[in-house]
Amino acid sequence: MNGPIRHLAGVIFVAFAVLVGAVTYLQVIRGPEYRDDPRNLRVATGRAGKERGTIITADGVIVARSAADPNDPQLFRRTYPEGESYAHVVGYATLIFGAAGIEQTRSAALVSDRDATISGVLNAILGGDIRPQGLRLSIVDDLQQAAVIALGEQYGAVVALDPDTGAILAMVSNPGFDPTSLQGRDAGPAGNALDADPGEPLRNRAVNATYPPGSVFKIITAAAALEAGIAGGGTTFDDPLTLELPGSTATISNYDGEVCANGDIVTLTQALVSSCNTTFGALGMQVGAEQLVTRAEAFGFNQEIPFDLDTLTSVIPGAESFANDLPGVAQSAIGQRDVRATPLQMALVGAAVANDGEIMQPYLVQQVFNSAGEVESEATPAVWRRAMSPASAASLTDLMEKAVVAGTGFRAQIPGFRVAGKTGTAEVPGGPPDAWFIGFGPVDAAPGEGRVVVAVVVEDGGTAGTNGTGGSIAAPIAKSVMESFLGQ
Repeated sequence: MNGPIRHLAGVIFVAFAVLVGAVTYLQVIRGPEYRDDPRNLRVATGRAGKERGTIITADGVIVARSAADPNDPQLFRRTYPEGESYAHVVGYATLIFGAAGIEQTRSAALVSDRDATISGVLNAILGGDIRPQGLRLSIVDDLQQAAVIALGEQYGAVVALDPDTGAILAMVSNPGFDPTSLQGRDAGPAGNALDADPGEPLRNRAVNATYPPGSVFKIITAAAALEAGIAGGGTTFDDPLTLELPGSTATISNYDGEVCANGDIVTLTQALVSSCNTTFGALGMQVGAEQLVTRAEAFGFNQEIPFDLDTLTSVIPGAESFANDLPGVAQSAIGQRDVRATPLQMALVGAAVANDGEIMQPYLVQQVFNSAGEVESEATPAVWRRAMSPASAASLTDLMEKAVVAGTGFRAQIPGFRVAGKTGTAEVPGGPPDAWFIGFGPVDAAPGEGRVVVAVVVEDGGTAGTNGTGGSIAAPIAKSVMESFLGQ
């Protein structure tokens, strides 16, 4: 064989090898990803009516399952026995509207390999389990139902988690929907109606909506001051009726329009217990933009939260955005201006205080089990971030407990248990305020002995409208969830 022919044969061989490699990569390596993509209508159509894995709560309540068609055992219909209570967490898997929630993010485990894809055929040939896997969530049904009942018809969200592990114990968003309505012949009209609803019932407000956090952000401002050694619980500040912002005609006033304490001086402890805007606006300017933003980012702002559901990022503008803008720093320090947070993020803020400054990576899926019920994988608690030192966390715990004992969070008190918390009443341009509460307890429980962090946001002041506050609307909701956790 002469040189040119050998060269041509080599080129053909390399091209053929590249082609085989590309096909193998697309079919075997990337195949499952393309297969499970909700936009893949061909495979989705082929899987319509196929069996999907069961999803259960931590205490064994079935929240999603596939039931065989009595007229054709080869066909299955997806049902959601708990309806709206778990709609946003579990989500749905449909032919017309794709997938959402855990049904989407854990689709690879939940789908059956009883199909004609290469991966499915190989799995069957190799003797693998071709039935779908099931999921056990970390959610506890009693807490979930308590959150559903406490939130009621008010728009908003509740998140409860274990600060020691990051396990999500409850996650509720309202308004909701019945995911079973998106199955079957009437799915089209039902889905279109939900999609067009101005209340956005398909949106998981716990992770896919951001709100001005208002005064619950003062936890972060206080942490920034504590970490920088600028202030402690006994540090005193001026106590004006209004805080004049330098270089601006704008001012900051307290919620009730009154002075924080006696009109002379006020301590940081008094300011947090009474949720004084004037004090924390002044403290924010003293801390400065760089340290405020750095501390917020240590708590998870401007960071992607590693989680089982797609989650919006909570935001605070970068320090450079506040150049020569002390009024902006002051307003951000009280959770206003351009600061926005998800309820999950603010639950993690509370968890950092409860857990000596560390934030555990949150998770929803506790276990993955096979068709025989055997556990194949399990969540392992892991530290996500260190938000502050243990000393600062201890100081904040003390301040937040005082806020519940004798401050704006008194409606979260539970007889016989020590509870720490912080209220927030966030101004919303053109509408009533959003009501917030972050709390945890029992304060004196040691790590591993059972503690819960609860974050609540209620849009537009809830049932009280313009008169709704974090203390009057959100704190009682958190109390109900904590009482369920404590067995009260």
